[in-house]
Amino acid sequence: MKLVWEENFDYVGPPNPDKWSAQVGGHGWGNNEPQYYTESGNAWVDGEKLTITARREDFEGKEITSARIRTCGKGDWQYGRIEVRAKLPKGLGVWPAIWMMPTPPESERIHWPDCGEIDIMEHVNYLTDTVISTVHTGAYNHRKNTHRGGQIVLPGVSDNFHVYSVDWDANRMDFQVDGQTIFHYAPKLEEENVTDAEWPFDKPFHLILNLAFGGNWGGAKGVDMNALPATFEVDYVRVYQ
Repeated sequence: MKLVWEENFDYVGPPNPDKWSAQVGGHGWGNNEPQYYTESGNAWVDGEKLTITARREDFEGKEITSARIRTCGKGDWQYGRIEVRAKLPKGLGVWPAIWMMPTPPESERIHWPDCGEIDIMEHVNYLTDTVISTVHTGAYNHRKNTHRGGQIVLPGVSDNFHVYSVDWDANRMDFQVDGQTIFHYAPKLEEENVTDAEWPFDKPFHLILNLAFGGNWGGAKGVDMNALPATFEVDYVRVYQ
């Protein structure tokens, strides 16, 4: 495969606007998340890495701020290897994610979960040292408790950088951590009569990086406000096709 898109965060300032845009708001984001995702200030590049910070502060009626950035319209891919080297935050309530959603107009024409969702990495602190990869589709999603996924325990996961990736083609996805496959999804190869309900992934998707705090999953076992500020660090993003 050939490198077709990369972000090495080798500059100083907010995330490069030619590659990233911020998603802004404090409406819960479908998961009753309590933080407000800001336009600027919570995502910063120091010349070596991106840091997304969740902090305790009063803003727009919320008491926590954080950031959620995406490549939509600036980096959109159908198939390939998407690879992110990152270091996860610590503290009860943290919920960092590296994930992908369909690029509009598909995501506006077909709503979640039928549109599909690719979760390369999610981590909630109360599941100690555990990282999870998941797909959501019309047939397989957490609303039905049918979502498909895998997980791995990495002792001291928040102390070191790890490489989180998905290899995705027209027939399957392999989710990996440091090159080790933790989840294989291939309904076209393993099931009969596969439809868009099982495989809505033959279209462009974009990448999202965010740090939630609390919410339906991140806060399922409570939150520790003393864990704030919490930081989600990203060394690089690389896409190969």
